Amino acid sequence: MLTNRDKAIIRDLNKFRVMDRDSIAELHFSNLKNPNYAANNVLLRLLRDGLIQRSTAFVPYVYFGTDVQIKKNSQKLGHFLAILNVYKEIRKLGSLESFLVEPKYGKKSECAEPDIYCYFRKTPFFIEVQRTLYSEKQMIEKLDRYADLFNSGLLADKNTRVLILSDQRYAIDDDYPFKIFQAESFTSFLNSLKGNKVVPQIKQPSIKRVVNS
Repeated sequence: MLTNRDKAIIRDLNKFRVMDRDSIAELHFSNLKNPNYAANNVLLRLLRDGLIQRSTAFVPYVYFGTDVQIKKNSQKLGHFLAILNVYKEIRKLGSLESFLVEPKYGKKSECAEPDIYCYFRKTPFFIEVQRTLYSEKQMIEKLDRYADLFNSGLLADKNTRVLILSDQRYAIDDDYPFKIFQAESFTSFLNSLKGNKVVPQIKQPSIKRVVNS
């Protein structure tokens, strides 16, 4: 019989698409003396029972829910792991009431597709996690889709902010019906707000793909 923790792990795997072992240990076993060891035991059992999937192409190993249709060597894995890291960062920084991964809005062909929707400190955010460099044209096209969404009447809260997390700074004008922020991390974004106390940067874990020689 599945425990409540088993069910929570499976829900998270389907939600985030992919999770590394250390993140699972941090989110679900932090109350134990040896979280990684406990996580390994539970994940091995769930894997053996056919309730989750695993890829050994990364160190630490990464895991998937059975509902997730994604290739084990997909380039998207790094993107989803980056989204997971943003989630772990935000939950340490304050009140996080909602966190959705790649929600869809509008028609599929012209849909605004944020990497993240979250409700943090009573403020709604659309977050773009840019691990690869976009051209200015690509970024403007993406923001124009957000503008169409904001003007469509589909959003319940017109105070939603758009936050771009990237090492690159984009030249963006302010002629949009929403506020746009740019930062290297969510912590950096909070530190940039006027009057905000400096928040210590949270170091993100290193997850490496195994290269077979």
